[in-house]
Amino acid sequence: MRVIGKTASIAIHSQPPAAKVVSTNPPRTDQRMFASYDTDMAKTKVLREWSLEKSTQFYSKAVELMPGGVSSPVRSFKSVGLTPVFVQSGQGAYLKDADGNRYIDYVMSYGPLILGHAHPAVRVAVAKQLSRGSSFGCCSPLEIELAETITRAVPSIEMVRFVNSGTEAAMSAIRLARGVTGREVIIKMAGGYHGHVDAMLVSAGSGATTHGVPSSPGILQSVAQSTVVVEFNDIAALKGAFEAHGGRVAAVMMEPIMGNIGVVLPRQDYLRQVRDLCRANGALLIFDEVMTGFRVSFSGAQGLFGVMPDITCLGKVIGGGLPTGAYGGSKALMNHISPAGPIYQAGTLSGNPLAMAAGLATLQYLNPDDPYASLALLGRRLEEGLAAAAENAGVPIRTARSGSMFTPFFVPRGGDSGTPITHYSDALKCDTRAYAVFFKSMLEQGVMLPPSQFEAWFISAAHTMDDIETTISKAKTAFERCAAEAA
Repeated sequence: MRVIGKTASIAIHSQPPAAKVVSTNPPRTDQRMFASYDTDMAKTKVLREWSLEKSTQFYSKAVELMPGGVSSPVRSFKSVGLTPVFVQSGQGAYLKDADGNRYIDYVMSYGPLILGHAHPAVRVAVAKQLSRGSSFGCCSPLEIELAETITRAVPSIEMVRFVNSGTEAAMSAIRLARGVTGREVIIKMAGGYHGHVDAMLVSAGSGATTHGVPSSPGILQSVAQSTVVVEFNDIAALKGAFEAHGGRVAAVMMEPIMGNIGVVLPRQDYLRQVRDLCRANGALLIFDEVMTGFRVSFSGAQGLFGVMPDITCLGKVIGGGLPTGAYGGSKALMNHISPAGPIYQAGTLSGNPLAMAAGLATLQYLNPDDPYASLALLGRRLEEGLAAAAENAGVPIRTARSGSMFTPFFVPRGGDSGTPITHYSDALKCDTRAYAVFFKSMLEQGVMLPPSQFEAWFISAAHTMDDIETTISKAKTAFERCAAEAA
């Protein structure tokens, strides 16, 4: 692994103009998206005596059966010093835990649930498919329908291969890039997380950052040596990497909007410069849009910024809350994949009909202007409200947002809260202890946030302005607690 340095910080845009996208979705048949929902969770308030007694009991059993008691490290709540919450149910914008506590949810399964928990259209689609069968080991018409929806929406994708997760999508995209170019080196961004792929679990964000393991034991040195790491938003560093390794670089792998160190936006023209460098050096550009795909716009970040990668990785939203992933590109590129070509990739549950049904129902419900415009409005109000509450409490934060993805970065006291986070190294300077205090206060008040400073918050179409205002009100109390703890 080689890390190449960064340039001086400059201002970035707060939100680039959206590219025009033609909707292929059917018209909505209901006027109120959640009219058929049970009203129980939407009307409930936080219990007067907040407790995690049952969650603690579940956790005691879980640690005897699963490593760390969890199926994914961030769920352990280790970085915020709490017992993990065990969730009983979710509906709309709300979660209910095993102790009966109810929360306004901004985790949203880390991004997939853009329509909210248990959306009626998704429930109906999954139930209908389940009655027909859950897995066949054969082709399904639903794969074609979802593939058509994706290829019409995402500008760079003409052909798509379904897999089971974002990790599989990233792994397969890297193999495709290496197979087509005949080159070995992959350039990635410091803090960029592309699943637990060996080649990409080097200077990774997300849980790897939270738990202080930017590289994992078990990864061969020979594998790590084929990965070159540069800072996001540092075009000079990328140029240096190409100068040093140009003839060996198969691809640049990147999130167009970083989300696994918190939300970090690209500087003006940065993505276009990356695109030009890849083209000039005969390397492919891979956009990991597992998080941003169908989240920041119906055409993803590439539609938002007007920069087309060679390969796109998708996940989260395209599964509607069920496990799936995909990678896609031009027909000329994708036809190198088996059985059309020699580059092998396969999966027993790839294209699983339940996941295809949930994803198709979700994408058919989305529209480039609605709910994206209303999601952006909610996101803007949350960002502005939290920034004002933090300032009033004397707690320094920097905010970053793209549509319904949002992160408040808790910067050290005495730091510059007006300068945006632009690099992984910027994010690592955050006051994680202050975030932990904030997180605990919000949880006790009935707001579920990601249990890590280095994760994005997500707003869904089920959230209302009342939810946002309630969150801001509770954040005032949480910021006051942060200020008191720091005094």
